[in-house]
Amino acid sequence: MQQSFKVLKSALNKTTPYSFLRRTLSSSLNNATNSCEYLENSVLVEKGTNSRVLILNRPHVLNALTTPMGHRLAKLYESWANDPVVDFIVLKGNGRAFCAGGDVVRLYRLINEGKIEECKDCFRTFYSFVFLLSTYLKPHVAILDGITMGGGAGISVHGSFRIATDKTVFATPEVLIGLHPDAGASYYLSRLPGCLGEYLGLTGDMLSGEEMLACGLATHYSPNASIPLIEEQLGKLAAKDFSVMETFLTSFGQTANPSERSVLHRMNTLNKCFGHATVEEIVDSLESEAARTKDDWCISTVRKLREAPPLSLKVSLRSIREGRFRTLEQCLDREYRMTLRAISRQISNDFCEGVRARLVDKCFPPKWYPPCLEQVPEDMVDAYFALPDAYEPGLELPSKL
Repeated sequence: MQQSFKVLKSALNKTTPYSFLRRTLSSSLNNATNSCEYLENSVLVEKGTNSRVLILNRPHVLNALTTPMGHRLAKLYESWANDPVVDFIVLKGNGRAFCAGGDVVRLYRLINEGKIEECKDCFRTFYSFVFLLSTYLKPHVAILDGITMGGGAGISVHGSFRIATDKTVFATPEVLIGLHPDAGASYYLSRLPGCLGEYLGLTGDMLSGEEMLACGLATHYSPNASIPLIEEQLGKLAAKDFSVMETFLTSFGQTANPSERSVLHRMNTLNKCFGHATVEEIVDSLESEAARTKDDWCISTVRKLREAPPLSLKVSLRSIREGRFRTLEQCLDREYRMTLRAISRQISNDFCEGVRARLVDKCFPPKWYPPCLEQVPEDMVDAYFALPDAYEPGLELPSKL
């Protein structure tokens, strides 16, 4: 259950004490968020002959996303959409991560300070950017060379090209902090093979770069050692057409062979268990399978689900299932409404409790409400999916570019 967060903490501890991360997430932006210097330093721009390279530059916090970063990304992408000098865009991260997602500790502080509107602006900004990226008419290359989680997946998976490497660690761990897979995750998770999306969304489990290519989350796979050469050649490339970029990336790409322990080799069991209609049935099926086979994967998966917030599990399962029959635009609009209900704490305090227990105080386990699946009423789940009203309008997405 804690594996995704252990990866983040382990990576950070190699460069800076985790206590410094907490101080950075919670207080350093207070003085710098609105400054031009902060904006330019947090998202760097490099000019290629026919391209622009954007670099997420907060390596000390695994390039966690802030609202000003989202505004800067959107402004730059919009300015280059009709610029004849710019053929394509490359997006990458500085340090050992592409992007570990949104700065949820910062959001947690804002919620506790009563600054809900600032939190709403953050989600509006990035959900809108995800839609802008998905409709972008120029080739977009995301280099996922490192940790790619949550919102980091959102600002890459919806683009046209995604390069995974042997350093890539992918996950959608939002459920582990009392939220739901967002930033368009209910759209792309629902389109993965079989019930893999349900599994990833409910457990927060991780995929390697090889697994990302094998299941379609990545379009290409190259070893980490090849990335400098790819970047060098991209700087010289003229590629207005998507086919030209496809040919170029394929020339550097390699086939991916997930390890024998990969979940992709367990798809029959995964589909059998996660294909059930309810979370309770999924857990029961896994427990029956574990009792029959003594399989370590089944046992550990049951444990992950038992430790996750029951309400988030039910909300996330329904969100992913609905995503199969919706456009990305519809998924983003629904996820936005769901997120506003999560941060408002009117239905449950699980999001703030999850961030507090797992990332701020680090005092496990969190106290979820309701505490078990059997105590989650259906109307509580329904409340997350209620339509917007006059007092809380839906998400306004940018025009297609």
